[in-house]
Amino acid sequence: QAQLVESGGGLVQPGGSLKLSCVVSGRIFSTYGMAWYRQAPGKQRELVSYILSGGTTDYADSVKGRFAISRDNAKNTLYLQMNSLKPEDTAVYYCNADGYINRSGTYSYGDHWGQGTQVTVSS
Repeated sequence: QAQLVESGGGLVQPGGSLKLSCVVSGRIFSTYGMAWYRQAPGKQRELVSYILSGGTTDYADSVKGRFAISRDNAKNTLYLQMNSLKPEDTAVYYCNADGYINRSGTYSYGDHWGQGTQVTVSS
């Protein structure tokens, strides 16, 4: 069973930046597809970005060009660099492990979730 611990959330002004981290323990991190999801109040959880074990990445249209996902297999850590933040980026951000590309060609989340970290973008 993998354990995931996120950090790096907080309050930031519009246009600012934050970097989220997710440390994974208990399993072989390098083999995992990893992803960041977010959930705003009153909305469904949505996929923000994913990175496969081979390094392939993809992003939600709403964050393309502003967010960057990366991983450090030596540190068992997933990152999300968030730039040019907007109020609509406000949400709880969750790290997810062991996802994969399904037969439809879309990303399916894995069984392992972190506890979430709050990101608030407000002036």
